[in-house]
Amino acid sequence: MIQVQGLRKRYGDTLAVDGLSFTVRPGVVTGFLGPNGAGKSTTMRLMLGLDAGEGSTTFGGVRYAELGSPVATVGSLLDAGAVHPARNAHDHLRMVAAGAGLPARRVREVLSLVGLDDVRHRRTGGLSLGMRQRLGLATALLGDPEYLILDEPTNGLDPEGVLWMRGLLIRLAEEGRVVFASSHLLSEVARLAEDLVVIGRGRLIAAQPVADFVAAHTRSEVVVRADRPVELAALLRQEGAQVWADESDVLVVAGVDADRVGTVAAQHGLAVRELRTRRSSLEDAFLAATATHTQFRGAAA
Repeated sequence: MIQVQGLRKRYGDTLAVDGLSFTVRPGVVTGFLGPNGAGKSTTMRLMLGLDAGEGSTTFGGVRYAELGSPVATVGSLLDAGAVHPARNAHDHLRMVAAGAGLPARRVREVLSLVGLDDVRHRRTGGLSLGMRQRLGLATALLGDPEYLILDEPTNGLDPEGVLWMRGLLIRLAEEGRVVFASSHLLSEVARLAEDLVVIGRGRLIAAQPVADFVAAHTRSEVVVRADRPVELAALLRQEGAQVWADESDVLVVAGVDADRVGTVAAQHGLAVRELRTRRSSLEDAFLAATATHTQFRGAAA
């Protein structure tokens, strides 16, 4: 596992990361979420020892600086633009591989894995953002690492690329690796991640499975379309439910489940033409959980 304990980083008077502690387990993708300015990128840099700060991060019980072969243990993608623009993709990877003592054949393997083999001799300065993201991931995967730390890996990818990235990261996690990835695309995180770490203003908000996070910060509602909605609403309120009208013959019900709504309607001979549970999304839960932790807000339209 990755174990993070008491990470703290200050820039002048600003406390960018404030005592973060969490664990990232193997076998699943863990999404790393937070509003703009929450401290996600700084946290990842602290985890890898790229920024000086307080606290510790261990990978299988070992700090990054103490790893015998860092590239073969931890792969990271923090900045897709961190390549020399005049060097081609193949030579960039060959340089990294040589420095890490990795065989040259691994360069072509990862280029093929990320779909860049056909453009391996193109200068990186001429690559699109999405292609540079793929190259950054190839760099992270060079050493076939057990741990992956990825900052916005889908940034700049087209829809096909996002789908490809999702499948690859899930497959890597299913192999037993630890995959820790930040993103602003909440719909994508909902499809990709099983666990979440959520921060705001440098502090931990939640570290738990996605389903538990959504359940903790939202509520599900029952939508029912009935011929006599006023009568049904009164009966449901007697059951302790909260009921409000969505349309003339549609009720939204909270506090009881769909089975109970259907039972109450049947017991009183009320015809029901639609009955379903409307569940909140990860986006709903994220906005609710971070409402008081957002630093940058636009004016209301």
